[in-house]
Amino acid sequence: MEGTAPNARYEAYSAYDEAAAERWAAEPDKRPGRTAFQRDRARVLHSAALRRLAGKTQVVTPGTRSQAWDASARTRLTHSLECAQVGRELGAALGCDPDLVETACLSHDLGHPPFGHNGEQALNEVARDCGGFEGNAQSLRLLTRIEPKRFIRSEATGELVSVGLNLTRAALDAATKYPWPVGAHPTDPASAKFGVYEDDRPVFDWVRKEAPGQRTCFEAQVMDWSDDVAYSVHDFEDGLHAGHIDPNALHAEPERQDIYAVALGRYVPEDTDPEELAQALDRLLDQEWWPHGYDGSAVAQARLKDATSQLIGRFCLAAETATRARYGKGPLTRYAAELVVPRTARHECAVLKAVADRYVMQRPAQERLRADQRIVVAELAEALTVRAPDGLDPQFRALYDAAPDDRAAQRVVIDQIASLTDAAARALHTRLTARP
Repeated sequence: MEGTAPNARYEAYSAYDEAAAERWAAEPDKRPGRTAFQRDRARVLHSAALRRLAGKTQVVTPGTRSQAWDASARTRLTHSLECAQVGRELGAALGCDPDLVETACLSHDLGHPPFGHNGEQALNEVARDCGGFEGNAQSLRLLTRIEPKRFIRSEATGELVSVGLNLTRAALDAATKYPWPVGAHPTDPASAKFGVYEDDRPVFDWVRKEAPGQRTCFEAQVMDWSDDVAYSVHDFEDGLHAGHIDPNALHAEPERQDIYAVALGRYVPEDTDPEELAQALDRLLDQEWWPHGYDGSAVAQARLKDATSQLIGRFCLAAETATRARYGKGPLTRYAAELVVPRTARHECAVLKAVADRYVMQRPAQERLRADQRIVVAELAEALTVRAPDGLDPQFRALYDAAPDDRAAQRVVIDQIASLTDAAARALHTRLTARP
């Protein structure tokens, strides 16, 4: 909360009680003067899981020829860092603890497997007999179990068991985008989105002990909007920079209809009026900073970077202004408020997502690549299942050996695959499926 008066900083901190700062396993402070949430942020920032995101797909697969146009194309790691910057500032403006929101933003994609959402869908098929796979549920599992940081001795068995990074209750809650198990979506029981596997319910129930039903906490809502803002704007920027998006095409009616169809299919409710999307796109095109052309020159790069800054500021300010209009000027934390994002801002954000989807993700070369990635995940899972515990890393081999049943053993195989980078998944697949 740089630049904020000390009194305001402490007022924001004082909104969090002892329960919010509690950890699953009690720990003494190593160094006085740090808040519990500063420790949380440091733990995630120094985690191996965060570093591995550098090798996981955001839009373009890291290291592929399609990325050769520019080594600065975003990965899942750079997206997480940018989301964290957006979330930290928006959260601070609304009275949240900035370290807490940043921790949630840094954590939100840790559970994503190799090959991004495509890998997530493939792993969900593989894991259908052991509870399915969901990247957000995997993030909670990683934070509370898989990432090796703290161990405690089990009262039941006397053995050492991992408690992951042992983050505070508030940090885990803030990182929980979908606070319900599979099949318990509050409005759509058929939804594939959920935030906890059945065997992680004890820690999840502890995190949500005083939560009002299935409401996400305020910090998680800030994280979620920051995620939407960061990836919609930056995917658009990357697509324009790569030459996949022609800004002039956004004025052509056939192209616009394609964009609305993508938005209606994936990014807004089906009953949204396409005219609202047309108005959202026109509002963006009418801005003086909108990039109506891009030739790769230094001046064009600077203009594009200014456009991304303007878009991020526009979306964040819209949410901040609307939320303050409803709740006033005091610190907004935990369950004291709901983030208010105007419908117009959500539509503008959705249009940007649809543009990147239509012109970048739906390219034929990308679909061929995704089909190949699904084969890699399926064959890798089959090979590991047949050979296990051979092929598993030492950490997962020990967990496999200790698994009480086939369902738990299969979950260990899924955990192993989810931990891999794109390149590591391909390398392991090649090694395990190579013919003698």
